[in-house]
This record gives sequence, C-alpha cells and structure tokens, in this order.
Amino acid sequence: MHCFISEENKVRSKMLRFFVGRIQKGLSLFVARRPAFSYLSEDGAPNEAPDDVMEGYFAVVAMKGKERQRFIVGLDYLSDPAFLGLLDQAQEEYGFQHQGALALPCRPQELQKILDAPKA
Repeated sequence: MHCFISEENKVRSKMLRFFVGRIQKGLSLFVARRPAFSYLSEDGAPNEAPDDVMEGYFAVVAMKGKERQRFIVGLDYLSDPAFLGLLDQAQEEYGFQHQGALALPCRPQELQKILDAPKA
C-alpha cells in the first residue's frame, strides 16, 4: 500500500515542525537559564509570568467565538498529534506573527478533551 502526501501537506507539515521546534527550543533555552518565566510587555519592559506557569509548561488560550479559557500545558503535548492539529489550525488562522499568549482556535471543552485523553 502506497501513501501519497500532497505537496501542500508536506509544506504544512514542515512549517508546523519548524513552529513546534521554535517553541520547544525557545522554552527549553529560557527555562534552562532561569527557574521562572518572564515576558516582555508591549513596551519592552520585563513582566513576571504568572505563578501557575512552571518550568516545563506554557500557557495557551482556547478561544472560539466568545468562549475563552486559559490552560497551562506541559511541553510533552508538543508531540501529541491532536494538540499539533490545533497548532496547525492556529497557524492557519493567526499565522506565525501572532503576539501574546498562544491562541488556539477551538472551544475550551475541545482542548480539555485533548488534555484529558490518555497518552499514546
């Protein structure tokens, strides 16, 4: 049985891997240097991250319509196929130039279902 992958899917897959790699590299380098995260505000001044974002985790916002909920997600979800699908959707909807919290275009219940699912 042969598996054919379209050129568009290859490009999307490559872009997604690049995006995930940048997140992993950026977070791992940042976490290795300091135990707590800090972020730059819009004016360039450093802000401390909320206390609930610990080493090995990152914050995302699930948002669809008026529904919005913030989640703290472990770095291990960056290899979860369902979560990667949400990242792909986020890239399509918001692009790579999105600033602020990582926004995922889904209802909070959809993300919660992915986070509650048993790991493969």
